[in-house]
Amino acid sequence: MSGVRFSPPTRAVVKVGSSSLRTAEGRLDADLATHLIDAVADLRERGVQVVFVSSGAVAAGLAPLGLRQRPIDLPRLQAAASVGQGLLVHTYQRRLAARGLAGGQVLLTPDDVVERARYLNARGTLETLLGLGAIPLVNENDTIATEELRFGDNDRLAALVASMLGAQLLVLLTDVDGFYEGGEVVPRLTELSSAIARHSRRPGSDVGSGGIASKLEAARIAAFSGAHSVIAHARAENVVHRTVLGEEIGTWCPPSRHRPESRKLWIAFARTPRGRIVVDKGAARALIERGSSLLAVGVEEAEGAFTVGDAVDVVHDGRVLGRGLSGLDRETVERVRGRPTEDLAEAGEPTRAVIHRDSLVVLPHVP
Repeated sequence: MSGVRFSPPTRAVVKVGSSSLRTAEGRLDADLATHLIDAVADLRERGVQVVFVSSGAVAAGLAPLGLRQRPIDLPRLQAAASVGQGLLVHTYQRRLAARGLAGGQVLLTPDDVVERARYLNARGTLETLLGLGAIPLVNENDTIATEELRFGDNDRLAALVASMLGAQLLVLLTDVDGFYEGGEVVPRLTELSSAIARHSRRPGSDVGSGGIASKLEAARIAAFSGAHSVIAHARAENVVHRTVLGEEIGTWCPPSRHRPESRKLWIAFARTPRGRIVVDKGAARALIERGSSLLAVGVEEAEGAFTVGDAVDVVHDGRVLGRGLSGLDRETVERVRGRPTEDLAEAGEPTRAVIHRDSLVVLPHVP
């Protein structure tokens, strides 16, 4: 087949956004929801394991509660999510049951991908559902959420789920045809870091929480995880089938050539950094070229309120080189920075690595 970008995956994550699932009157677009879950069911019957990440709980709950637009206060957001989540899942499960398939609701919060034990438990649940032939129906737990309703989005969640499960493809369905530059859709995008920088300040829609920048960030996570990703219009004809079959639709972001081990993916993307450690040129080169641990002698500055085990960004010349789990708290890093290990030993200071190489992942500049 001409124009095929990649081979069909054995496992994919398909995500649809709130703005795509809401009608002009503010209700859940049950027709579109049914159409999309039908397409997911088709793929499952063809042997492709699919996780369906669906936003829309808050949007689905607006009309039943008499709300005309997404609330800005947390209690009403949670109330809308509480009403809407049931409507959303019922729509999906009813259609899957008609196809002889089961849909398993999985509600996640950031802690489920930040805390290692909960990460493994969530992965085990999703793997078991897939193994039993079910369709995992994933959403953020917006009903009791606090922080994530203010700054979280399901684009990032979908990318983390794809990474967690080793999916080969992430499909991000939205209300635009793809990523635009100069008024036209970019068919292939590899320079994700620079694209994110250009678009990170653009607001999202008034219904969902993620704009194009959040989709580019999700694509960056997917690329670094070794997965393809496609940003496409949720209402494009046969969009789910076409994206999964690798046809030329929307914007395709190919994967990086090397996928790090699962633990390093977790460090890189699942944990929110609590600070920054600025390093000198020599340390930056050692981290990138030799995969070395970060020692105190290479540290120029420490920022933030991090402690031992917290995730921190490693920065040189204004650019984030990587992310790791700090072996020292910020006060100690400030005290030992710039000093050789032998001097620290003589002074009775900690001599262990600021970040050990096993707990450090170097991020690609251009995923």
